[in-house]
Amino acid sequence: MRLLLFALLLTAVTYGQTNSYTISFENATHHEAHITASFPGIKTNTVTVRMPRTSPGRYAIHEFAKNVYDLKATNIKGEILKTSRPDPYSWEISGHDGTVNVTYTLFADRADGTYSQIDETHAHLNMPATFMFMENTEERPIEVTFKIREDLNWKVATQLKKLSDTTYYAPNLQYFMDSPTEISDYKLREYKVDEQNIRFVLHSPDTANDFDTYWKNVQGVVEQEKAVFGELPTFDYGEYTFLACYLPHVSGDGMEHRNSTILTDRETLADGGMQGNIGTVSHEFFHAWNVERIRPDDLEPFDFTAANMSGSLWFAEGFTSYYTNLILARAGIITPEDYVKGLNRTFNYVWNSPARAYFNPIEMSYQAPFVDAATSVDPVNRGNTFISYYSYGSVLGLALDLELRANELNLDDFFKRVWKKYGKTEVAYTIENLEGVLGEYAGAAFAKAYFSKYIYNSEMPDYEQLFKQVGLTITQDSKKPFTGMTTEKSSKGISIARTVNQGTPAYLAGLEKGDLILKVNDKNIEEAEDFNEVIAASKVGEILSIAYERFGETKTATMTLVSDPTYLIEMNTNVKSKVEKARDAWLGKQ
Repeated sequence: MRLLLFALLLTAVTYGQTNSYTISFENATHHEAHITASFPGIKTNTVTVRMPRTSPGRYAIHEFAKNVYDLKATNIKGEILKTSRPDPYSWEISGHDGTVNVTYTLFADRADGTYSQIDETHAHLNMPATFMFMENTEERPIEVTFKIREDLNWKVATQLKKLSDTTYYAPNLQYFMDSPTEISDYKLREYKVDEQNIRFVLHSPDTANDFDTYWKNVQGVVEQEKAVFGELPTFDYGEYTFLACYLPHVSGDGMEHRNSTILTDRETLADGGMQGNIGTVSHEFFHAWNVERIRPDDLEPFDFTAANMSGSLWFAEGFTSYYTNLILARAGIITPEDYVKGLNRTFNYVWNSPARAYFNPIEMSYQAPFVDAATSVDPVNRGNTFISYYSYGSVLGLALDLELRANELNLDDFFKRVWKKYGKTEVAYTIENLEGVLGEYAGAAFAKAYFSKYIYNSEMPDYEQLFKQVGLTITQDSKKPFTGMTTEKSSKGISIARTVNQGTPAYLAGLEKGDLILKVNDKNIEEAEDFNEVIAASKVGEILSIAYERFGETKTATMTLVSDPTYLIEMNTNVKSKVEKARDAWLGKQ
């Protein structure tokens, strides 16, 4: 994946011993694959094979070993070897003759950017969820053979180096685990950009015409993202592959990889995906530069046995999120008006969150192992303590871009500098390195102020002034009353639906998620509309009497209404030509 001997990527030459895998799908109907792994040239008496616990691009623990069974180990003669389980994730094997062959069955029925799914429609393979590896052989080359279902017209699509229609090569384990594979009766579109092949693999029931329309939008994304950095990365083997599964039985997701990306969604192109899925295309392709090659030092190399933590996700994921819809606007896929309208939800989520009192963007990034497709049984208080680093970084990227533009600079050119220094060279960066590049580009004082206020601390930029220069307005309705709670219909009545944010009227009144609202100022609350009508008819500063039920006991509280903190960002259509020109330079085709 990273820190490779890249000469190996450009040839089929291998060195030393090669580990090999074969995977077949005879029982695909019941979501099973049969896998054989062969590890030759073993010198130690006892070896350990293990299933990964994490997957590239995901930072939380995922226990892939739970879906492995019927494991057997044999020597080169086919004789059964002794195996033991030192922990839930690995198998110790001893008594071999220099070769260890391992066979096992894998159950796989979730298609997304982390897991695998096998059925009669496809074999959707994320490698860490599929293949175990042997410790101390991670630098060996790997060959994998896919025994495809010819009766289902399956074909193989992957970023791995093709040796034949069914056998593929990786220079080492890091690259292999970073190479998702789609095997199905897929459709294909491809074109050349600067002598490199960009291809889109589509596994869906959509028509050729719908695919052609979507493919045109994908090409627009590719061209506009290339414009940000000034060039494409040099893709291994001269090719980049989008692997898309748009089917009702997959799970919505997107996951970046070095020369490919996984795109999954329940919506087909004809069923809303034409508009709904293109944003994921934009986000994941941007990662071909930012994350895959502009790589955080604390994610290098990726550890498949433990959670991976980085303090740079506000930049790696968040700044990528800033560009996601900006690229769609520049490519003409959405209008500038729709882009501006789309800023509101993320903006309000970040800047009206009480979580900024606890963690800055770096510390929010550290939370990734707990939130990135992670699971927990016990309730958490993230509504008050966590802001997604995707969203936080996105609004900080917006602020930096507009601050730079106020100084006749821009974020695109900053990214070009980061790309040339840390991406094209593939030298992993630190947060201090990012501040250094910004200082070289915009001045040391500018960089120090930005990082000090917004990265190492949690201050809010002056968006009113930043927006004004590109013809946007930002307002709040001081006369609209606000409670800080959302209600919903439950089996027992009208209840508080979500965690109540700290500092809001409902929080200060002692109300909490799950409380049943019985009365407001002696008015019975039987529907959510009843509650909303009472609040709408009230005034900021008014004190309301609330009767509610908690744990079967009726209680009362008083709540003082405050003005609604929601921000509204809009495009100002009546601006001077200078402002309009600045807005076009920001949102228009590059």
